[in-house]
Amino acid sequence: MLREEIGDVLRNHRLSQGQTLRQVAAKASVALGYLSEVERGQKEASSEILASVTEALDVPLSQLLREVSDRVATSESVFGDNTFIPDTVPDAFVTEAEIYSH
Repeated sequence: MLREEIGDVLRNHRLSQGQTLRQVAAKASVALGYLSEVERGQKEASSEILASVTEALDVPLSQLLREVSDRVATSESVFGDNTFIPDTVPDAFVTEAEIYSH
């Protein structure tokens, strides 16, 4: 499942940029057939390969991983109830202990 999500996200970025598989493979110094298999979820890419491909796509590796994580969470229905999860904890975060100590 994870391989497929990584491949889908990579393919989506490549296609949205109008790049061919051949162009990205050449920029990333990755074999064309291997990149094709990664995009189809048939091969698991190492972190080094992912870094090369995301660099060729001008997409931060952290963004790729975030998108993959979001897709996996959605497929697992982890937050199927539309729960809002903030990116950061507010500065004025108050603990339960602080509330009851006053």
